Amino acid sequence: MVASRSAGRMRKLQSQAQAISVALATEYPEALCALIHKGPFQLLAATILSAQCTDERVNLVTPGLFRKFPTPEAMAGASLPEIESLIQSTGFFRSKAKSLQQMSRMIVEEYGGEVPRNLEQLVRLPGVGRKTANVVLGTSFGLATGVVVDTHVKRLTRLMGLTKQSTPEKIEQDLMALLPRNEWIDFSHRLIHHGRKICIARRPRCPQCPLLLICSRVGLPQLSQTPTGKPESSVPAKRKVGKPRSAAVRKPKPA
Repeated sequence: MVASRSAGRMRKLQSQAQAISVALATEYPEALCALIHKGPFQLLAATILSAQCTDERVNLVTPGLFRKFPTPEAMAGASLPEIESLIQSTGFFRSKAKSLQQMSRMIVEEYGGEVPRNLEQLVRLPGVGRKTANVVLGTSFGLATGVVVDTHVKRLTRLMGLTKQSTPEKIEQDLMALLPRNEWIDFSHRLIHHGRKICIARRPRCPQCPLLLICSRVGLPQLSQTPTGKPESSVPAKRKVGKPRSAAVRKPKPA
């Protein structure tokens, strides 16, 4: 009986995930990676820089960085102060500069200057975790090795009721079980665009959302009805703000 209920729930979630994927494809048919780049190396470097930083900020920084160091060979020969001065505004710039330099050297020394097309090899590179590897493999090489789970994907998939997990690794496993492999790459790109355009973290525009009828809206207040019968936007209650705590200095984890 328990197994039957579990299988039934999985089929229901798969159906919901498929409906969401179709709706996203209709709304964002040409959704692409938001990081501006030319080739897999530049995408790899840009994704490393995007840790704890917005894509918009990274896109402001990378033109100058890639103008000076466009290839693994050029970046490998750069000094840390040179790299740091170009990426300082992305945050954690010393740690990121070290990752960029060491990642480039490893690509040159172990992979002949070419970004590897293998997940296991990519995650060996300094500053590269599973998310970054999935971004590069999916966007640059068209290889669906997993589902990219960034802050938007994490927030939206939990809100939609597709997962109850809280870590990117477990959320990715849930999504891989719900979606066909040929949808893994585009699903993330489209969901990220949706999170920026409609499902905004602080004020989701639910009444204008094309996914409203298939979204579970987990954790959001119920939408009220206007006299015209249309749902009215609502905003979650403000959190109580306590005394500020001093933030500990942290290094960005490989994403």
